[in-house]
Amino acid sequence: MYTTSKTWEKVFYFLTWFTQGSSFLVPRAYGVMHRMHHEYSDTEKDPHSPHFFKDVWHMMLHTAKIYQAFLTKEILPEEKFTKEYLPVWDKLDRIGYSWITRLIFAAGYIAFYVYFAPSYWWFLLLPFHFLMGPIQGAIVNWFGHKLGYQNFNNGDHSRNSTPWGFFLMGELFQNNHHYAKDSANFAQKWFEIDMTYIIMRVLHTVRIIKLKPAAAHSNVSIKNNAASVISNNSSLRSNKSSYQSQV
Repeated sequence: MYTTSKTWEKVFYFLTWFTQGSSFLVPRAYGVMHRMHHEYSDTEKDPHSPHFFKDVWHMMLHTAKIYQAFLTKEILPEEKFTKEYLPVWDKLDRIGYSWITRLIFAAGYIAFYVYFAPSYWWFLLLPFHFLMGPIQGAIVNWFGHKLGYQNFNNGDHSRNSTPWGFFLMGELFQNNHHYAKDSANFAQKWFEIDMTYIIMRVLHTVRIIKLKPAAAHSNVSIKNNAASVISNNSSLRSNKSSYQSQV
């Protein structure tokens, strides 16, 4: 997707922690889960497929358990998910993941609302600030594999959502992303706009990052056969029944 210098990697890492604040997620642990999600998309091994849970709450609880197990090393990921580079900053991870740090951020959000909110109704938005990381993940992983249209037959249930993909900075173009997971541009059609990719193009132009050329994808065809989707649905339902019987 892209490369950058060690200095800029640290800057991005710090900004990831600072902007996520009270909902900071350790990049390495979540990066492993993201690779698993692509490898096992919408199967029983997918850490956050919506097709094995009755609601988004249970999906996120399942995701949190796997994330926590990787973080504490109670479960070690398969070697193939850690072969490629994953950024690590242990000191910042410990600071960002501590409850003291989370509570400081939460207090800062509350203070901001106390000072700037025109009425107390605005305080209802505070839970979204406290839990922004998991909420964003829930929206993308649930609706990105539940609702919308498909440009490509990837063998899973990933979907694109326009115009919501625009408002979530390209993250709800999940079908496109699963088709070309190494491409920085999640948009594939003329009416799809990936705002994150536009920002990345600017960063590439000023040489903060270097975008990699996207690989060819000859093994996946554009969706043009409804029968393949019906077959995939049947397989998914079968897997879902098997999974639920084990739970």
